[in-house]
Amino acid sequence: MTEKKETKNTAQDYSKYIRWFWMLFLLGILMPILIFSLASWGYLGEMPDHTQLENPRTNLASEIISSDGETLGKFYFNDNRTPVDYEDLPVHLVDALIAVEDARYADHSGIDARGILRAIFKLGRGGGGASTISQQLARQLFVGVASKNTFERLQQKIKEWVIATRLERQYTKEEIIAQYFNIYDFGNNADGIRSAARIYFGKEPQKLDLNESAMLVGMFKNSSLYNPRRNAEGVTNRRNVVLSQMEKYDYITTAVKDSLQKQGLGLNYTPESHREGMATYFREYLRDFMKKWTANEANRKPDGSKYNINSDGLKIYTTIDSRMQKYAEDAVQNHMPKLQAEFFHQNTPRRNPKAPFLELTNGGIDTLMRVSMKRSERWRVMKKNGSSEKEIEESFQKPVKMRIFTWENAEQEIDTVMKPWDSMRYYKSFLQPGMMSMEPQTGHVKAWVGGMDYKHFQYDHVKQGKRQIGSTFKPFVYATAIDQLHMSPCDELPDRPFCIEAMRHGNTEEWCPENSGKTYGGMRTLKNALANSVNTVTAQLIDMVGPQPVVDLANRMGIEGDILPVPSIALGTPDLSVYEMVAAYSTFANKGVYTKPVMVTSIEDKNGTTLYQFVPQTKDVLSEEAAYVTVNLMEGVTQYGSGSRLRTKGRDKWDPLFREIITGYPYELQNPIAGKTGTTQNQSDGWFMGMVPNLVTGVWVGAEDRAAHFAGIDYGQGASMALPIWGMYMKACYEDETLSVSQEEFEKPARLSYNLDCTKKVDEEPDEGDDESDELDF
Repeated sequence: MTEKKETKNTAQDYSKYIRWFWMLFLLGILMPILIFSLASWGYLGEMPDHTQLENPRTNLASEIISSDGETLGKFYFNDNRTPVDYEDLPVHLVDALIAVEDARYADHSGIDARGILRAIFKLGRGGGGASTISQQLARQLFVGVASKNTFERLQQKIKEWVIATRLERQYTKEEIIAQYFNIYDFGNNADGIRSAARIYFGKEPQKLDLNESAMLVGMFKNSSLYNPRRNAEGVTNRRNVVLSQMEKYDYITTAVKDSLQKQGLGLNYTPESHREGMATYFREYLRDFMKKWTANEANRKPDGSKYNINSDGLKIYTTIDSRMQKYAEDAVQNHMPKLQAEFFHQNTPRRNPKAPFLELTNGGIDTLMRVSMKRSERWRVMKKNGSSEKEIEESFQKPVKMRIFTWENAEQEIDTVMKPWDSMRYYKSFLQPGMMSMEPQTGHVKAWVGGMDYKHFQYDHVKQGKRQIGSTFKPFVYATAIDQLHMSPCDELPDRPFCIEAMRHGNTEEWCPENSGKTYGGMRTLKNALANSVNTVTAQLIDMVGPQPVVDLANRMGIEGDILPVPSIALGTPDLSVYEMVAAYSTFANKGVYTKPVMVTSIEDKNGTTLYQFVPQTKDVLSEEAAYVTVNLMEGVTQYGSGSRLRTKGRDKWDPLFREIITGYPYELQNPIAGKTGTTQNQSDGWFMGMVPNLVTGVWVGAEDRAAHFAGIDYGQGASMALPIWGMYMKACYEDETLSVSQEEFEKPARLSYNLDCTKKVDEEPDEGDDESDELDF
């Protein structure tokens, strides 16, 4: 009896344990389900819905794309992110990520159970974290930075698990990998793998090698800590860990691992900022273009909101050719330091106590400087912050630390201590360039250089700047005479003093232009007179046709500014921009048809939908005959006029300033070239406009203030200041066989009634015109 009772009690005891076992077992199954359900229903915090999973909210930079498919730059505020597809990622980059972050990536559905158990048993020690790539993507997209509060951190981890499984159902494994690479912030404005590859190695992701891929994947651990610019040793060690993991999982051999671990990082740091990189001045013009485009109510998103150029991932296709842009920037970088060094040499305190100014009195210089002071950013900011004018003026006389522009080193800037007042005067000593190149038939602008260095000089000398154009205006006078009076290049006019009566302030006055050096003599053909920029002949022509028809022609050819119809415009008194001049000269090369310059061909949204397509704007301005004859006249400039140095090899000369042999005229271009040099009064502005049949390029060089200029015409003329940039640019374009810059003759009209065969022999040596001489240029 006692035994039966004991057996019954024992059975009851076991049944109690069994019930507890099954209760805990069911709880262990139901609790995760309940927790996951609660998380899915949003009880543990907001969760993304299906739409958000399909279209995660990420800021995408707008990309500026050249006509040859290269990225010129981007518009972004905080996130410099441009997504790439999985197919654009090299295999070894993906292998490196899986090896170091999620070795069983192909075998799980968002949560790695083995990894979680390992992390639990090891309490997070010993490496091998539990977060899968899908979980890390979920954290990046929807969860955010890990909380320091343990309970909140657990909530976040549960949300990661739930979102990771939903991501795995929503996307393929390859799409998750691509999103992970695209979302990560690699530091230094490198948001996403494409920006990282371009910024750290100067290349597209698909061109990364194994060493570079391992370094970038190593940064996923902590891009702030493993920053290759600040912690090269730590990054190298982390890269080596990645390579070891790749060897462990048989992605690479031991020999490859050992070899790569001995290599350096191979950085090619190429920052992508708004003030650095290629075509900076053009990109700022484009920013203004895009602001106006997005402000137009006709250009709205489907929901009616405005596009944001900094975050909506637009693709802006431009006409700029990255190769030609590079050659243009290189030409400026090669020529300007030498020209600037000569300018400084001529403006030492001993040679010019008022440097860099020449004609101004001390009082005039002070007035100019004070005007500049009140236009400065320092003045604007301090005024906005409530400082008095006296306080602001005093601040300009206190030395401060600053970085200033210089040509003396590769970085083109140095740290120094200087009074802001002195820095203003220092910057007024710099000559600035403006350059634009355009296809006359299409209007496509191929290169745009608005200054020396956008970081230090934001003013754009292509479209913003307007300066006196000197003798580059003369072709408009000649074209009017050819078109209206049917004059030909071989017609002759006397080279003698000539005066025109003109109204000035209600009074009749005589305008009597003089030739350079006051030299005159004989009869000159129009071709010879234009080639040598003879003022007296140009004055006779504008007297014959009248100023107003010349102004009307210039306006029809794209000159936007007002030009006063007075005789003196014949010698280039109007202030015009490089942009206007290139468009106008393109009319001559395009058989008399004006084509409005085009910079943007199309705009697409992030999904590839076309939002904008440009429509060419053209109009007939001159007859084909008159345009061709004007071009023929300008060919004389480069055949035997002030532009002839483009065709000859100038003499080499010892330069005491640089203590080296300077090679003169290195261009030796033999193809047909039409052009015109120009220099304004006192050598304040130097111009060269050059044309071949399918490319027109204009170059201007001058200082910010007209009172800062070369004292003499040897260096101060257009043929020395501007023409060398054109020559170096064109020579580089011709040497690039991937370009199709014309070397052919200008196409002659089928019907040509003008006489171009001048039996009278022209001068073999160019005379000095109003702006040219035959001195050595750079």
